[in-house]
Amino acid sequence: MANASIYVGCTVPQLLRGAQSRIFPSCSALRMLRHSAFCYCTGNGTIKSKRKMDHLERTANNFRQEVITQAKVCGITNESETVKRLCLAIANKDFTFKAGQWVDFFIPGVSVVGGFSICSSPGLLEREGILELAVKHTVHPPAHWIHTECTLDSEVALRVGDLHGYQEGKGNRHKLGTAKLYYSAKNTSELLFKKNILGLMKAFPGKITCCFHVTQQRSQICQELQPHITEGRISEKDLEKHVSNDTSWYICGPPPMIESMSKLLTNIGVPRNCVFFEKWW
Repeated sequence: MANASIYVGCTVPQLLRGAQSRIFPSCSALRMLRHSAFCYCTGNGTIKSKRKMDHLERTANNFRQEVITQAKVCGITNESETVKRLCLAIANKDFTFKAGQWVDFFIPGVSVVGGFSICSSPGLLEREGILELAVKHTVHPPAHWIHTECTLDSEVALRVGDLHGYQEGKGNRHKLGTAKLYYSAKNTSELLFKKNILGLMKAFPGKITCCFHVTQQRSQICQELQPHITEGRISEKDLEKHVSNDTSWYICGPPPMIESMSKLLTNIGVPRNCVFFEKWW
């Protein structure tokens, strides 16, 4: 039976990373994501954030690969005014990861350890020995270092957060049918990887679709994006047409956005056990 997945976010979710290596995972692969990267909604459909913990505290119960690998910065690109894409050369041939995983990010001279999702595919690492991160500017020491001090040939160290406990299911014919992405940002310049997403939509027509939302657009929208742009926030009206027993919902973004979207989905009748979100706070 074909299933649908709806991705709602103000950052690019697992869709893009997974699509680069395996466009439509089986149900067992979805379970892998559920166990490792997503939380179920709480009883009242909201997520309460307590004091702000650092990355190692938040992920203390997650397993990690034992090896810490040295990496050298080989490329720095401004993806937007607030986000840098960091290209890292990995010398260790045994270093591997799966789509959707993250890394502990160790910086010489910086006591705080960063935690960043990997935005490149495992295939790029296999072919070129390259891993990429997209890091938004914040006052958090690792992110601040990347935006203010990091240069070409800077050396760092990485350790992959492990998808421990995943077991490949046998005899399950459940497959993902379609993926719909609702992607919101302040303006089109903050819609990271939009060209990649448009490319996936062209490569898999009817299978992957995207609606970009912008909330503070001031400049003219380019012709290529215009058919896919909606001005304003993601709304109940946008999402309610997708409610069905065969739809899974994935939310990615900061805590207030996740709390708001979780409530919205509850209000339109989405079962709580069909809603998943990343827990990066």
